[in-house]
Amino acid sequence: MPHPQNPRPPLSFQLTPPSQPSTPDSVSGLVERVTFHNEENGWSVLKVRAKDHHELVTVVGSLPAVNAGEWLDASGRWVHDRDFGLQLKADTLRTSPPDSPDGIERYLASGLVRGIGPSYARKLVAAFGTAIFDVIETASARLEQVPGIGPKRRLRIKQAWNEQKAVRRIMVFLHGHGVSTARAVRIHKTYGDDAIDVVRNDPYRLARDIPGIGFKTADQIALHAGLPPDSPKRIDAGLRHVLLQATESGHCALPLDDLRSTACECLAADSPLVLAGIERSLQQGDLVREHIDGADLLFLPHLREAEQGIARGLLSRVACPAPFAHIDAAGLLPTIEAETGRPLAPSQRQALMQTLRHAVMVITGGPGVGKTTLLQTLLQLLARHQVRMLLAAPTGRAARRLSDATGMPASTLHRLMEFQPGGAGFARNPSNPLATDLLVIDECSMVDVLLMHAVLRALPRTAALWLVGDADQLPSVGPGNVLRNLVDSGGLPVARLVEVFRQDGGSRIVTNAHRINSGSLPDTTPSSCLTDFYWIEREDPQRILATLVEVVRDRIPSRFNLDPIRDVQVLSPQNRGSLGVRELNRVLQSSLNPPREPDDAVQRFGTDFRPGDKVLQTRNNYDKDVFNGDIGRVTAVDPLEQEIEVAFDNRSVRYEFGELDELALAYATTVHKSQGSEFPAVVLPMASQHHLLLQRNLLYTAVTRARKLVVLVGQPRALQRAVQNAHVERRWGGLLARLRPA
Repeated sequence: MPHPQNPRPPLSFQLTPPSQPSTPDSVSGLVERVTFHNEENGWSVLKVRAKDHHELVTVVGSLPAVNAGEWLDASGRWVHDRDFGLQLKADTLRTSPPDSPDGIERYLASGLVRGIGPSYARKLVAAFGTAIFDVIETASARLEQVPGIGPKRRLRIKQAWNEQKAVRRIMVFLHGHGVSTARAVRIHKTYGDDAIDVVRNDPYRLARDIPGIGFKTADQIALHAGLPPDSPKRIDAGLRHVLLQATESGHCALPLDDLRSTACECLAADSPLVLAGIERSLQQGDLVREHIDGADLLFLPHLREAEQGIARGLLSRVACPAPFAHIDAAGLLPTIEAETGRPLAPSQRQALMQTLRHAVMVITGGPGVGKTTLLQTLLQLLARHQVRMLLAAPTGRAARRLSDATGMPASTLHRLMEFQPGGAGFARNPSNPLATDLLVIDECSMVDVLLMHAVLRALPRTAALWLVGDADQLPSVGPGNVLRNLVDSGGLPVARLVEVFRQDGGSRIVTNAHRINSGSLPDTTPSSCLTDFYWIEREDPQRILATLVEVVRDRIPSRFNLDPIRDVQVLSPQNRGSLGVRELNRVLQSSLNPPREPDDAVQRFGTDFRPGDKVLQTRNNYDKDVFNGDIGRVTAVDPLEQEIEVAFDNRSVRYEFGELDELALAYATTVHKSQGSEFPAVVLPMASQHHLLLQRNLLYTAVTRARKLVVLVGQPRALQRAVQNAHVERRWGGLLARLRPA
């Protein structure tokens, strides 16, 4: 096969390490098959139909991207691998587009271009021969001459062709700086065709804008491009990164010493250099310093502004009467109780009267204490007086539960606030406020400071606000501890419900949740009949894992008639370890949804996605209208269009393969990610390997996620430690101090 004479530059690249063997061996030929390609480091295993070789040759080496059908020139040395036999270990690799009909057909059929699979590749080469690349590039309208290709598919092929060229250039750029090419598609989607110029001018934008790319990656590009290690630009970017990273642990600020020491470690810089950077950032307004509760705290300005806005927005309402304070609740209550068949207990009546008096109210309490009954009664009472009401929750699942419980429509906060994609923020704001007399937010423990600030800005000053939730659950994933701060501040009216009403025919879930929250071990006394709370003692982590799989796959479905994927949710305190989320997902996927047809699966970002897989959205995507924590099922994998389809409740969402870093398997998930959700059954491993996260509020939150069944599997000492450990990691910030009465 002849060597291509005119390789097209956009698809060509050459990687040559500094040192070359003096007399390298070489191979040239057509890439028949890409056996393996690691997007993180470019490591590739290729089967090559080489000149002067009767059989396919194995070539291994590092490439940013490679496709079947390309022409490969490789040089290195022959080695004999014990497991895989003779192969060329390449130091230098060069690929270029093919110029033979056979190579072009393989190239187009490899999945390189969305919309072209083996069938269309064969048709296109038959129609245009070796001119097909030029046809797509400069005369794409001619593609409609091929049967099955109409205007829509032709435009899609043209767009995908241009996109893959741009993405490939980004891959070569990243690979040349020694960093992973896995998120090249995401970079192109964020910055467009100017991506390389954007990244070259400010590599640190990658860490800010691209999920999954950290500061170290951006810093590596910057240093590789010649930025001095002591550059003010680098120090300032490092400080911002440390504070943004802190928000992922729930902090709104960091003490000065913590910021300094963490930044020194992150930047490998001396303390004077970092302190000078802090002072410079303070003078430029990029950081704000404030002394709160004896600590010198450093804030990013938008987080401090959010805290201040929450305090102003809530405290200004405390002295105001509710817009419905005139309603004769005592006179109407007997009628409503008779209609609902749910008379209120004295403590609930007291909370009802208190709630109707105030323009802002916090209603908190654990499971079974009657929060829903109280809320139903309040809303029915106000509905009789034509009070305009809006109901919302942080997640879609929580909003649906709120709607089911109250019989009134409820939405997510982001949908209610009309979030605008593309950085435009919320359409609802002070100049376009919500049209309501009352806003009710359920599952308020999940609301972070940024979202609460946005809500208060959009709420009319004449409207009342009820915040409902369990302050003893885990705090929000985002920065702050809003509900806990509101309850503890003493500056706001709070109705704390503590009397347990809901026993559900002797349910142990509710009683054990309250036992755990009060510091007592759950009641795990064996029962002769089916119950809803089980403890299975296992000591060895491998036995814990084996038992957990057996419980999910066999025992729960057979005894409780629950679907092991749809109805059973495994929760774990952490991601890593043999009983962490990652390993649990690998084992459960293999057991509950094993591979069937090879073409039905796609591997991206270290995960296999198959039809039937249970998956979790890991970040908010406002364009697709899916949010962090939403759980769905993969319904289809389309290798031709390079997309998968995921069903979230009653609607389908399509993801390109390059967007699959937004999804994770969800057979198991962390307790934090389960907030705001309820599941028919929850299974939780308890092991001392989770010692850093064996905490009372985490176990309490996990147990309260279950409606029908809880199964704990593990070590008694781990369960005891979790119940006894009431320590809650402090979240640095100033909201609590700002809410306290003067």
